[in-house]
Formats: sequence, C-alpha cells, structure tokens
Amino acid sequence: MTEPVSRRRVVLVSGLSGAGKSSILRGLEDLGYEAVDNPPLPLIEDLATRTDRNLAIGVDARTRGFDAASVLATCERLRADPTLRAELVYAYADEQALLARYTESRRRHPLAAGGRVAEGIAAEQRLTAKLRQGADLAVDTTELPLPALRRLVERHFATEGISTGKAGLEVGLVSFAYPAGLPREADLVFDARFLRNPHYDQKLRLGTGLDPEVAAYIEQDTDFTQYFDKICDLLGLLLPRFVQEGKKYATVAIGCTGGRHRSVWLVEKLASHLAPSGWHLHVTHRELAHAAETIRTRPPPPHATAPGEGQPTGGSGPATQGDPAAGPTAGANLLAAAREA
Repeated sequence: MTEPVSRRRVVLVSGLSGAGKSSILRGLEDLGYEAVDNPPLPLIEDLATRTDRNLAIGVDARTRGFDAASVLATCERLRADPTLRAELVYAYADEQALLARYTESRRRHPLAAGGRVAEGIAAEQRLTAKLRQGADLAVDTTELPLPALRRLVERHFATEGISTGKAGLEVGLVSFAYPAGLPREADLVFDARFLRNPHYDQKLRLGTGLDPEVAAYIEQDTDFTQYFDKICDLLGLLLPRFVQEGKKYATVAIGCTGGRHRSVWLVEKLASHLAPSGWHLHVTHRELAHAAETIRTRPPPPHATAPGEGQPTGGSGPATQGDPAAGPTAGANLLAAAREA
C-alpha cells in the first residue's frame, strides 16, 4: 500500500540543551518546513492542523507545561491523523561534550538553577528520558560535526517521494574502526576483523576499501563469500520485519581494526546488494570521513615555510614525515571517500 505523497510531515524535535536541537530545526527550516520553537504544548496540535506546510516544532524542558508523557501522547494523536506523518526526533550527547559546549559558549544551562551545568544536564536527562525511548530517531551529536548533522537532517526529512513499504525504512550502512568505538546509532553490528587485512600489504596499506585492488585482496579470503552471504541472508529476514514493526530507521554497522579497508568494502558491497531491492540506503564511512575532515582542516606545520626560509625545495619535507595519512595518495583516497551515497 502506497502512502499519499500529500501527507504533511510534522517533526517534533526534542532532546538535551546543547545537543543540537536548534541546528536540527534550522536544517528543517532550510528544507522548507515551517519551524516553531517551544510553543506551549496545548498549541502543538492546533499548529499541526492549521498550516498547509510541513512543520517542525521544537519541544524541550523549557516549553511551558512540559511533560514527557504529554509530548508522547500528543505525538500519538498526530500520528493517528491520516493527513499527517508525525515523527519525534531526540538529540543528545554525552555529558563531557555538553559541558565542553557550555564552557565554549559561556551560557547558563536553562535547568541549572544553582549555576552548575552538570546539575542542569542531569535534571534534563531525567525529564526527557521517556522522549529518548519513544523517539523515531535518536541522534547522538557527541562526535557529529555540524555539516554531518545537516546532511542527516536532509537525508531523513527531505520530502520528495515519501512512501511506505521498503522506501519507508531508511537503512544506514556504516563502516567504522573498533578502537574508535561502536557507532552509537547502530542497530546491528558485524565484525570484519577476522578477514585478511590489506594493512599488512605495503602496496595496499595507503588505499581504502573503495579501491578495486583492495577489494579484490579482501575477497580472496576463503571465508569472505560465506560471511557476506550470511549477512545478506540475515538482513533479508530482518529488514522486512523492521518494516512490519513500523521501524523507520535501521543502521547496520560493520567494523574492522582501522575502519578503512575491510569494513569499507563490506559496506560498499552490501549497498550494491541491497540497492536493487528498493531500500532507501545511506552509506557512511566514519573513519574515512573523519580522516578527510582532518586533512581539510589541518593547519600548516610550523616548519612548512616557503623555499628559502628554511624549507628544502625538494623532497617530502617535514609536513609529511612520520605521517602516512598526509601523503598525496592517502589524502586523495580519504577525500574521495568522505561522502554519503
């Protein structure tokens, strides 16, 4: 059954202060949504029914009459309206990240009556815990740069081609490095560390899983095909059941040691396998994206001066010594890999 494209979207945006709610609202506004921040709770349903535009509404502990149970009940009533597609988004970050952001901005936490930011964070976590549990999309912004947050908003809430069935489930495929931690948004995690590692081949080390020769090397592992087929079989079972249960977002994460070879190729191959089935796919190579961002924003080293001012005119120079990621091959690969398909 196809959902009418004319159903208007109503996105309630909540979460912890300092976690990016305002950025999400601005991103939705840029997509053409009418954005309203912190209206009184009793007005939310009126706002949703009196406009002919897609609507984004900020709701947090500062909202007059705030109560998490009331927000969830309001969201359920909106979902029951056949003319609307209502969703709840919850933004959060860990305490250290929030403390650092408040230190940088020098603003007071709205719930820190005594002036201690940590107390305000703890109070807000308690007040909004039910919203995080009931959210359609919970966004961890601890290590999420603003451009990536904007892309996430665009990915999930651009309004073209809204439908149910397979297209109603957004499937995220993420490669990552285990030493950097599991992606917090992951619903399913697969481990690729047992596969043969291109890192130990000098010709392949600076490449990535996006390079054909690296992919061929990984697939030569005797267990690769069996492992990949089993992942596909499992997703073939689970993804349709996620749709039946009304799940709107599912993130599949595949990790390896460095997050640049084995996991990257498995994610790419999995995307190619799933694409013909009609799933809404979004591919993210976390470590490649982080490395590319580092290369783009890395300031010049202090001894990278102009020729004639202490810098040799030939050779690699101090800017790349001891830093393989700074080499031209790695830089090109990483910059090319920092994208979401």
